Amino acid sequence: MHKIFSFGFWNSIARLILRNRIIIILAIIVATVLLATQWKYMRFSYTEANLMPDDHEVNKVYNSFLDKFGEEGNLILLGVKDSSLFTPQKFKAWNKLTDTLQTFPEVDHVISPASLMELKKFEDPKRFEMVPVITEKNPDAAELKDFENRLFTSMPFYENLVYSGHSNTIQSALYLNKELVNTKARKIFVLEELDPIIEKFEQEQGIDVRVSGMPYIRTLNSQNIVNEIGYFILAALLVTSLIFFFFFRSFRATLISMVTVCIGVMWAFGVIGLLNYEITILTALIPPLIIVIGIPNCIFLINKYQQEIQKHGNQAKSLQRVIAKVGNATLMTNLTTASGFATFILTDSELLKQFGVVASINIIAIFVLSLLIIPVIYSYLRPPKTRHLRHLNKKWIGAFVDWMEKMVRHHRIAIYITAISLLVASIIGIYTIKISGSMLEDMPEEAQFFQDVKFFESEFEGVMPLEILVDTKRPNGVLKLSTLKRIEELENYIAEIPELSNPISVTRLVKYTKQAYYNGNPKYYQLPSSQERNFIMPYAKNMDTGDGLLKAYVDSTGQYARITTYMQDVGTDKMEKIEENMMPQIEKIFPKEAYEVQLTGKALLFQKGTNYLVKNLIISLGLAILLIAGLMAWMFRSFKMILISLVPNLLPLLVTAGLMGYLGVAIKPSTILVFSIAFGISVDDTIHFLAKYRQELKVNNWKIKRSVYAALRETGVSMFYTSIVLFFGFSVFMISSFGGTVALGGLVSATLLFAMLANLLLLPSLLLSLERNIANKQVMKEPAMKIIETEEDDEELDKNETNNS
Repeated sequence: MHKIFSFGFWNSIARLILRNRIIIILAIIVATVLLATQWKYMRFSYTEANLMPDDHEVNKVYNSFLDKFGEEGNLILLGVKDSSLFTPQKFKAWNKLTDTLQTFPEVDHVISPASLMELKKFEDPKRFEMVPVITEKNPDAAELKDFENRLFTSMPFYENLVYSGHSNTIQSALYLNKELVNTKARKIFVLEELDPIIEKFEQEQGIDVRVSGMPYIRTLNSQNIVNEIGYFILAALLVTSLIFFFFFRSFRATLISMVTVCIGVMWAFGVIGLLNYEITILTALIPPLIIVIGIPNCIFLINKYQQEIQKHGNQAKSLQRVIAKVGNATLMTNLTTASGFATFILTDSELLKQFGVVASINIIAIFVLSLLIIPVIYSYLRPPKTRHLRHLNKKWIGAFVDWMEKMVRHHRIAIYITAISLLVASIIGIYTIKISGSMLEDMPEEAQFFQDVKFFESEFEGVMPLEILVDTKRPNGVLKLSTLKRIEELENYIAEIPELSNPISVTRLVKYTKQAYYNGNPKYYQLPSSQERNFIMPYAKNMDTGDGLLKAYVDSTGQYARITTYMQDVGTDKMEKIEENMMPQIEKIFPKEAYEVQLTGKALLFQKGTNYLVKNLIISLGLAILLIAGLMAWMFRSFKMILISLVPNLLPLLVTAGLMGYLGVAIKPSTILVFSIAFGISVDDTIHFLAKYRQELKVNNWKIKRSVYAALRETGVSMFYTSIVLFFGFSVFMISSFGGTVALGGLVSATLLFAMLANLLLLPSLLLSLERNIANKQVMKEPAMKIIETEEDDEELDKNETNNS
């Protein structure tokens, strides 16, 4: 009864599609146009992706910090390591450059050597004032030489702010408007204003200017993502169309398939816009992913159409049978793939939820499109000629199938030894895998902005901010001498950590006031004693620092202090060790009963987020395995078959994980995706093979060996075709300039190749070796869903066609 319903249902669908071709074409055109109107709502992210939920404790601390001190990632740095900068002509040009940048509304203020202010003491009335270090508009060579000496020897206040503490490198700091730093205005300023101005200066003055800072890195990185979407789509189309043409040797079939997947890509962009999601490094992968997954659908449908034409030559019957016979199989394979992606929706990460929603919706959409477009278009074309059907009898494919059968028939022990050896080696490799939380690791190393980051790491110890929030638990508690001494003690500890820069806090300004009180003598750049503070206080009472340092590092109530240090690009392991060593020291310096001290900042946020995301991805992979196992349990109604079928799908994942350990590829958001993607796709081959095996058992009166070999020969060709398309399709991601995307493409390709071999060699070997327990009528019950057609189904279709003619 179920069988009749299944094929009767798909036969009805076939008639519905072929009798309403014009309506279907118009519906697809209308849907495509409507979704195209949603493209304008696609947004490119102007902030770092938040890898954790908003209510996570780490995010709460960070948001509390932002409430008190505003956006911390608003600094763009311009660095120069060239002594000729302190010559009249080039110094004047640099001064003009920074003055020009100061005029842009996106820039709040600029700290530059050309416009440095120093704190000076005045007696009548007693006061400190910030006055220009260089008073002449066009200083001569002697004045500049004197200024250079003073800067590097007697102005410790500006160390790591304007000059490097261990070289003659200087930098200018552009503080962007905090209201605009996370908007499109930042992108326009960086790409259309800042970069051209810097490039012009370099050409005119012959000075190499290094540019960095979080807003700059984020802008260029997101622009790289935008540029690569187009490259990926074009490369995926090119590679898959070439492979498709190689298999089918038909321009017509290739063009129809390309049209289908291109519409699928247009729908993918439309769905992203419709849901108002941002384009991130994950969602940017979806359009080429749709191409790679969509082409196998086209292969199944067109291949079946041509087989039917070769069998009886009736085009109308062939098209109806394509839908009725292949529709169910492609639905199930697309459903399992979509289910693998849909498990991301169950995680707590908004980034993964969005990726899971868009990917699963569009995988089902590409199935619907291919099922509608291919039969409808072919119905208007002449039947394929004999030369278009030659690929159905390729000798080299037959040789491949013969080799597989030979291995399964005569070398099963070798297959098991190889599988066990791979498993042992993989487990050893898995123990060497590391988790990476590096913000820069996936960024293109050949890009200039990446090289500039390394420059600032070597000269200024880093560009990624790590913030320490000190709560004194009482108003004006920050400026008490006891608190300032504790802050200085922590700063001295941080300065000893090689991966962190010398910190910046309110203590710099307090030390500078003492130096200014002693007429600028650098040996007095230190915290004042209680007695000295009484002398200095009358001068500091109405002090204006000009650059707002006090406001930037002490909140308006005086209760909260901020200590900023900059991190090098260290991985998760080092960052966790730094945090682990720092927290006991913080608790020792700041007693819990009097102070509350918290670590935050973008560097820590990303590291914590990476760990959180990896945990969620592992959970989603487990859910995917359970979900797909459940689907297979429903389809095959056998617990033993689930266990057997999972072996050839889990082994490739373990091999890939071991390979990552040996190759030094870290677990990170981009590479952990490999396992969920590969598992969702590779299980399709298992479903096809087991469904065909179940069918052959019934046909061959439960003769195990004959059924296994028949299933192997029947499904081996289609598995090979689709696996090759998927292998080369995912290899396209290896052209990316992002290390994580390269690793994703290479690892998914390798995993799918392992999965194909496991399904064609290990799975049939297991069925033959465990035939007494597996291949009997009690275990191999009638499946809940008919997946592959039989001769009986052909007869049924013939009857239906006769009745409806």
